Amino acid sequence: MAIATNTRTTYSAVGIREDLSNIIYNISPMDTPFMSSVGKGSCDNTLFEWQTDQLADAAANQQLEGDDSMNALAVAEPRRLQNYAQISYKAVQTSGTAEAVDFAGRKSSQAYQLAKRAKEIKRDMEKMLLSEDLAVSGATGTPRKTAAVMSWLGTASAGTSNIIDGSASPVVGIVNQGSPTAGYPNGTSVASPSGSDAVLTMAMINLAMQRVFTEGGEPTEIMCDATLKQKISSLGGSVIADLQKDVPGAAPATAVNAIDVLVTDFGTLKIVPSRLCLPNQLYFFDYDFWSIDYLRPFMTETLAKTGDSVKQLMIAEYGLRAKNGLANAALIGIKDA
Repeated sequence: MAIATNTRTTYSAVGIREDLSNIIYNISPMDTPFMSSVGKGSCDNTLFEWQTDQLADAAANQQLEGDDSMNALAVAEPRRLQNYAQISYKAVQTSGTAEAVDFAGRKSSQAYQLAKRAKEIKRDMEKMLLSEDLAVSGATGTPRKTAAVMSWLGTASAGTSNIIDGSASPVVGIVNQGSPTAGYPNGTSVASPSGSDAVLTMAMINLAMQRVFTEGGEPTEIMCDATLKQKISSLGGSVIADLQKDVPGAAPATAVNAIDVLVTDFGTLKIVPSRLCLPNQLYFFDYDFWSIDYLRPFMTETLAKTGDSVKQLMIAEYGLRAKNGLANAALIGIKDA
């Protein structure tokens, strides 16, 4: 096989127009299941506060007919809780020339980068809110930090906790290690396992649900990483209901090897995998008892022009409100492999 002399080919040709698609493909995950499920509120200060209360334990209550010696019961005051609003931002700066040239896949480089940064901040928020971060009041050289989910699960009533340590033997609840009167967790992490990570069992899930049920909560969802989602699906045939489905003879068969809904003695749970939650942990969420409160909602601010460029800031200032932590629970110290 040979090419005739002086045959012109594309290898030496000049002026071939490039073929560059006008679509930019980006598969980076952008889902934020926690932020998408909780409520959205507002606050008017960097330190925002709220109150929680609870009823006295149920007890025997039979009284004498005609009794005239009753005494008023001692009053238990509501608990006053607080958290801080933290700032998250990302800046984008584009030269005047870069804004003037014709880019494939985007009309404005600045606008395209701002859209990306907004999605990145949202993912940053999801990751931080699902962490063990404790509250930081902040100072001139120290940024404020909002207390995250794991910091609140043991603080709704002093001396109790809905954090279940699967690594302990026997499985135990960890008492909040922060000061119960401070209004926010301020001690060492309450989510430190006390032993080697343990294999997830249905008994652990039932214990967490029982703990929340006793307190009065009704979680509707388990959130965990991808590996623990598979662990839940492999708990065993004893927890998986038989699936029967009418399938026409010509239709392809469907194999089901996953648990997406788990029915326990204390409620039905949807299983949601998250790419941004902590490993070795399962969260049991009642989303009615969470909200993200914004001092400044997402906004784009154009900064002072100091040269031949456009500089803008994507910013949000927000904090997590745990309306009552004991409506939720977490399993920690669970093997993720």
